[in-house]
Amino acid sequence: MAEKQWAGTTYGGRRMHNMLIGSLRWIDVRLLYAFASVFVVPVCLILNASRGIAYRYFRQRHGYGPLKAAWKTYVNHCLFGQVVIDRFAMYAGKKFQVDIEGYEHFQRLSQSPQAFVQLSSHVGNYELAGYSLVSENKPFNALVYFGEKSTIMENRDKMFAGNHIHMIPVRDDMSHLYEMNRVLHDGEILSMPADRFVGSSKGITLPLLGAEARFPQGPFSVATACGVEVIAVHVVKVKARGYKIYVTPLPYDTQAPRKEQQQQLAARYVAELERILKLYPTQWYNYYEFWQS
Repeated sequence: MAEKQWAGTTYGGRRMHNMLIGSLRWIDVRLLYAFASVFVVPVCLILNASRGIAYRYFRQRHGYGPLKAAWKTYVNHCLFGQVVIDRFAMYAGKKFQVDIEGYEHFQRLSQSPQAFVQLSSHVGNYELAGYSLVSENKPFNALVYFGEKSTIMENRDKMFAGNHIHMIPVRDDMSHLYEMNRVLHDGEILSMPADRFVGSSKGITLPLLGAEARFPQGPFSVATACGVEVIAVHVVKVKARGYKIYVTPLPYDTQAPRKEQQQQLAARYVAELERILKLYPTQWYNYYEFWQS
């Protein structure tokens, strides 16, 4: 029987989520971190295919020995659990200390009348960027997975409401493409992940951590079609109540042929993703076979 792939949605139902949010209004997140590390993560490692995927990532892509790769696999799942807990803690009103490196790049683009694209990855806790990188001059539009649980979507709506943030759900009828096109033509901000296929299967193959990996062509095609500037944003956990945001510009030659523009932009994005993964190898949360080998 084939191993079940990670569904990409937050575990649990509405009642469980609401109970967690309510408890986090008065419980220290570190207590839940400890509970998850001792009781929840070991069970997940036994039952889920993610353990093998993460283990091979540490063994093959980072070259760790068997024992170190096994330990890093455990740490990776603990950190992922902490990120999930932190999301619910934010819904409960808790604040986190945030340090931003490269904030001037976001400020410059947000103050410009032109639209720009913000590319993310499944590293760390990208959702926190929506509460920290706030533009007072133009709306921020985030492409999100439509199949996420209703409680998550509702709480995101509440959190984003005061930050000029609008979510664009990816739908089967492809209506999100029209909304993305409107956003860029109206001079707004468009945020989307560039390390996971959503909808179209067209891709660009580039080396990442020593092996060929396939990335979706869509994000790079959207940005280059309008000739807009692009930044990469990664949000990584650095301590129990603290995060660091990396904002990095991704320049490309807007006068080059369209296909070459896409290749240049994709290469810049992958180079930045590799830099972040080397700095924070245990915060990669793409639990499926990412590399072609």
